Amino acid sequence: MSKARKTDASAGPPHAADSHDLIRVHGARENNLKDVSIEIPKRRLTVFTGVSGSGKSSLVFDTIAAESQRLINETYSAFVQGFMPAQARPEVDVLDGLTTAITVGQQRMGGDPRSTVGTATDANAMLRILFSRLATPHIGPPGAYSFNTASVRASGSITVERGNKTKAEKATFQRTGGMCTHCEGRGTVSDIDLTQLYDDSKSLAEGAFTIPGWKSDSQWTVQVYAQSGFVDPDKPIRRYTKKELQSFLYGEPVKVKVNGVNLTYEGLIPKVQKSFLAKDKESLQPHIRAFVERAVTFTTCPECDGTRLSEGARSSKIRRKSIADVCAMEIRDLAEWVRGLSAKPTPTPTSGKGKGAGTSKGADAGADAGGASYESVAPLLDALQQTLDSFVEIGLGYLALDRPAATLSGGEAQRVKMIRHLGSSLTDVTYVFDEPTIGLHPHDIRRMNDLLLRLRDKGNTVLVVEHKPETIAIADHVVDLGPGAGTGGGTVCFEGTVEGLRSSGTVTGRHFDDRSALKKTVREPTGALEIRGADAHNLRGVDVDIPLGVLAVVTGVAGSGKSSLVHKSIPAGQGVVAVDQTPIRGSRRSNPATYTGLLDPVRKAFAKANGVKPALFSANSEGACPTCNGAGVIYTDLGIMAGVASPCEDCEGRRFQASVLEYRLGGRDISEVLAMSVAEAGEFFGAGEAHTPAAHRILRRLADVGLGYVSLGQPLTTLSGGERQRLKLATHMAEKGGVYVLDEPTTGLHLADVEQLLGLLDRLVDSGKSVIVIEHHQAVMAHADWIIDLGPGAGHDGGKVVFEGTPADLVAARSTLTGEHLAEYVGR
Repeated sequence: MSKARKTDASAGPPHAADSHDLIRVHGARENNLKDVSIEIPKRRLTVFTGVSGSGKSSLVFDTIAAESQRLINETYSAFVQGFMPAQARPEVDVLDGLTTAITVGQQRMGGDPRSTVGTATDANAMLRILFSRLATPHIGPPGAYSFNTASVRASGSITVERGNKTKAEKATFQRTGGMCTHCEGRGTVSDIDLTQLYDDSKSLAEGAFTIPGWKSDSQWTVQVYAQSGFVDPDKPIRRYTKKELQSFLYGEPVKVKVNGVNLTYEGLIPKVQKSFLAKDKESLQPHIRAFVERAVTFTTCPECDGTRLSEGARSSKIRRKSIADVCAMEIRDLAEWVRGLSAKPTPTPTSGKGKGAGTSKGADAGADAGGASYESVAPLLDALQQTLDSFVEIGLGYLALDRPAATLSGGEAQRVKMIRHLGSSLTDVTYVFDEPTIGLHPHDIRRMNDLLLRLRDKGNTVLVVEHKPETIAIADHVVDLGPGAGTGGGTVCFEGTVEGLRSSGTVTGRHFDDRSALKKTVREPTGALEIRGADAHNLRGVDVDIPLGVLAVVTGVAGSGKSSLVHKSIPAGQGVVAVDQTPIRGSRRSNPATYTGLLDPVRKAFAKANGVKPALFSANSEGACPTCNGAGVIYTDLGIMAGVASPCEDCEGRRFQASVLEYRLGGRDISEVLAMSVAEAGEFFGAGEAHTPAAHRILRRLADVGLGYVSLGQPLTTLSGGERQRLKLATHMAEKGGVYVLDEPTTGLHLADVEQLLGLLDRLVDSGKSVIVIEHHQAVMAHADWIIDLGPGAGHDGGKVVFEGTPADLVAARSTLTGEHLAEYVGR
């Protein structure tokens, strides 16, 4: 075959189909891109780099991947497209040579409390089938082992038609599910503190409710209780009769009429459970989350012991393990257990010739109550084995399948999404990754690099947005955007090889080989945070003193117990301000000015200068343009085609009424202020007629975290991951507290930006603060005054402090994985 191909190749010109080896982008103008034109080689690994906000995501995700997805969506029928999200064509002149794009982003997985690592992948589904075939006693089909499936029983009469005759017959229906009936498959039950829901010394008319947003004078929910007729709205709650209190707290849903409108009344407890507890706590707004944490105590379900499963599902076992047992195992241990199932059971010789002769007894013999054998599920075992091995290979072997998906970090979630692609038979597709090394120790980055190269070697195009030099170094092709961020970026500064990047003179090229040196002198601690007997998650009774008054870094491989030590074990009441990895939330109406609270003093300054109400200077309130409702753009749904967003013709995208724009402060109207960058606004509000100290303080914090180029009115939805992380840090810097806890603050930061972050951390410490950083970046480790290294491995191989001391001592000892990589980084 190869000889024939060679003969064909030498006989004539190459086939026309072989000429499409490039993805061509011409005139890309999405977000801050400035007519970008590049050619990206297919079936190669291309890394896109540049400072945060330079346009990497705009080019890769918002242009290339978005257009690929839009074109795929248009292949469906008009009916199907009606159920799909509308996507506008990116701002680009020509996109040629696109292939199917599979995007693996940083978005966290599932806010649903029922979502786990196992349900988010195919692992749980395969385990349920396995147990339904092999487990003893046999309890039913796969749904009988699912904590998301409730048991249902019904009986009644059905009408059967045969020819011209009809006959009523009795019928029964039964479905066996695996859901624990007590906790409804959640694994936890809630105990609600009634004193946090209402003040029982007051009546409903006097505003007894203390639930956020429940106001007695206007809130419909409150009026339902006050006018339901079940309770006296003018009587203090503590004086309710037993019947009134039962109806008030636990009443069944019933229709009532309030002010002529039909509404549903139900007891306060089920109402609170549906409104607040049915959602994942992390997805709630901050003030609502604070209320839930204050009013509700979550405890492990006493019926299922937190397994979420019914007694039947927990009693059905394979080789003495239930599906709850195997889902609680670390995945690397589960992989070994499944590998043991794949091996044929050893026969037990018998003299009988009846059923089961020549085999061992029970499940170990390879047969369940239904007669299924291990041989009959061999393909399923192979697929399950491959999935579990992929978890281990990608560095997630320390997880368990019953781990709630919402508790995964951004990096863990991204790697879990990669699982389904590693064993895929698809080739010639484009995989798009957004900083896949986030949350990875240098030891794990090498493993991730191998996986990216494997995807490429299968004949796929791999596009990676990345800052880590270890991943940039393995690229076949590099695209460096910049030179700056925001309006100062959006152009291609370099295209070519890694060696070419090193000598290119771009910001990335100049900083590519930067290495932070170890400190010659370190600060002396002023005290210590004492942690004793920490046992959260995989921690093994850890005793450690975290020094105060210095820059302390907690490190270790992914899954070693860093977050458990810092976030779960630091004693309460220590004045700790925690900036964790939970993403900031906001719609396209939210922007840095609204998120940081900057707009409040700005509105007041405009109102005072012009003698009008502050609400006029809010695009979400009285000052909004009536045509676009303050959005600045008109969203047009074209039905069977992708929707289109066009600037509002009345306000020309400025979001405010024309009359509002006549009011000025320092010669600028409110829309011109929101169009300013943080740096420009800092000068504007720092002196002169517009001098506003409250606004200037917030702007100074934004500049300190490196966001001086961001526009005040830029929608949060257009900010990169690194920009959002730093925006969150800037808001927390305003909180009072002597101890700052930062969780991987280098996330999304360019090599050049890390140096600025180190300067910020130094300023915080020098101002009298204590800074504790969970971090993998070697530059931060080298800059630390004190390092606490956890390990030696992940999961049950971790959870211990393997080193405490200065970075220089860690490098000299080389006794841990972190020490080895830090020594290599600093050239020791």
